[in-house]
Amino acid sequence: MYVSFWEKNAFYNNIDYAIIGSGIVGLSTAIELKNKYSEAKVVVLEKGFLPSGASTKNAGFACFGSPTEILNDLTKMTEEEVFLMVEKRWKGLLNLKNLLGEENLGFEELGSCELFTNADEVIYQNTIEKLNYLNNFLRPIFKEDVFEIKDELVAKFGFSTIEHVITNKFEGQIDTGKAMKNLLKLAKNKGVEILNGVAVQSIKQGNKKVAIALKDFEIEAKNVIVATNGFAKQILPELDIEPARAQVLITEPIEGLKLKGTFHYEQGYYYFRNVGNRVLFGGGRNLAFETENTTEFNLTPTIQNRLDQLLKEVILPYKKDVKIEMRWVGIMGVGDKKTTIVKQLDNNIYCAVRMGGMGVAIGSLIGKEVAELI
Repeated sequence: MYVSFWEKNAFYNNIDYAIIGSGIVGLSTAIELKNKYSEAKVVVLEKGFLPSGASTKNAGFACFGSPTEILNDLTKMTEEEVFLMVEKRWKGLLNLKNLLGEENLGFEELGSCELFTNADEVIYQNTIEKLNYLNNFLRPIFKEDVFEIKDELVAKFGFSTIEHVITNKFEGQIDTGKAMKNLLKLAKNKGVEILNGVAVQSIKQGNKKVAIALKDFEIEAKNVIVATNGFAKQILPELDIEPARAQVLITEPIEGLKLKGTFHYEQGYYYFRNVGNRVLFGGGRNLAFETENTTEFNLTPTIQNRLDQLLKEVILPYKKDVKIEMRWVGIMGVGDKKTTIVKQLDNNIYCAVRMGGMGVAIGSLIGKEVAELI
């Protein structure tokens, strides 16, 4: 495809900041840059019609980590690293609410539950033994206890095979579509230019500008920020980041639905919530880590069958003939550690990636961090 003089002159010339990726991180970065440099030309390059990673495809969990997730992180990271990670997630949620407002996020602070079956008894006993430690560990952030045992909720929500529940009153949920629509609106109102259908092939530092190779032609920008998360390695192969596919389904409306809030199951590898009177359910990546470390937007029978089984036998045993309305896939960015990568890679090249499945919580704060780094 040949680009015209008009297209090049109006859209691709004199770019001060080119941001690759129009998800939560990319748009938040663009908004922060316009706040700092109102006259700068800030352009977001997005390969999809909508954001292509997880920002419009996630489960809408406004969460920062279940008890077992945090305890597992503490076996791989230092206390300081885990504390800072949780603190960033919490501050990120507060920043996102401040940026858009709770109404524009569709935010509901309904709390969350981590669920345990008989098969999880060893994990559960280990968790409750360390619950006071976790609450003390997180008290400097939340100023009070975060986690509480509430086994009576099993009957209230109608679960089968679930024996124990640990609650967290600080977590909530958002309307992902509403949130991203309003984030896009805010960016455009700030003067950010968003170009969809623009797939970046590679970037290269020049003398004073960065060369950005598109499919059929090349453009330049004074600064480039890569914010493509799970797809970042396609542009920056040296980064310690891998794609992680997340498969999700949502039911048709269910009359008499009992559950409300967000739920973590099997150490967070499964997660579900109510969306009004529907159930959104995702996860199962632990069934096939190797095949799920991919950028392919495919559903797999192994995981989808397991989601269907758990939905019927554990989550909604009191309902028959529950119909699935939609199934889809999102691509996350993960690494050896759950910490984000926000850094300068070259004179005018920066990255803000590896959200570790917590993009809703931390994304807007990471956008702010990389904007302040430039």
